[in-house]
Amino acid sequence: MIATLLASVRSWWGLQDPVASSDAERWVVVDVETSGLDAKNDRLLAIAAIGLRVGPAPASRPEIVLGDSFEVVLRQEAVSDRDNILLHGIGEQRQRDGVEPATALQAFVDFIGEAPLLAFHSAFDETLIDRHCRRHLGRRLVNPWLDLAHLCAVTHEEVRARSLDDWMAHFGILCPARHQASADTLATAELLLRLWPRIAPEGGRWRDAVRLAGRRRWLAGR
Repeated sequence: MIATLLASVRSWWGLQDPVASSDAERWVVVDVETSGLDAKNDRLLAIAAIGLRVGPAPASRPEIVLGDSFEVVLRQEAVSDRDNILLHGIGEQRQRDGVEPATALQAFVDFIGEAPLLAFHSAFDETLIDRHCRRHLGRRLVNPWLDLAHLCAVTHEEVRARSLDDWMAHFGILCPARHQASADTLATAELLLRLWPRIAPEGGRWRDAVRLAGRRRWLAGR
């Protein structure tokens, strides 16, 4: 239902297909809101995602496609605690009135299609989403993931930043609704664009970004 609604909205506003050129790649930036910081046990409250049109490489800078976006709040049987609600702003009623988890997750799967996925500290997002997909859909995602934190580290070794907030401050990226998934995906996508001048010389395609991010392990071991 959600995927159909998104398609209708794109059609109504005359928005282009997420990847208009056969030479372009579609990447999707993902962010989640959760009931806590334990990826193996806490609950998934919301997912947001936004598409990027990347290519043709290496000259083209990625384009954030605002019309290619997704957000859903999952219905919760038990709402998260007060401090957690103050952090992400998803109140008790919104949690109770959210979309059934299986429906929400299937809509997310339909939205991302076969696109590769990016997130800052992606292991957390991947673990939460995979755990809930296995529970509610009986399968896990097969999409590849890339940790934007690793790309930050290898492209800007001189910067002493660790968290997403640190990197946003370094590049002057504003996020008026921090810790709201849809706003965080936009800020994360903007961070990728700031890194791009140092990613593009490596080739600028997904495989090139993965290879570049893989150097993080070498840097960590020095």
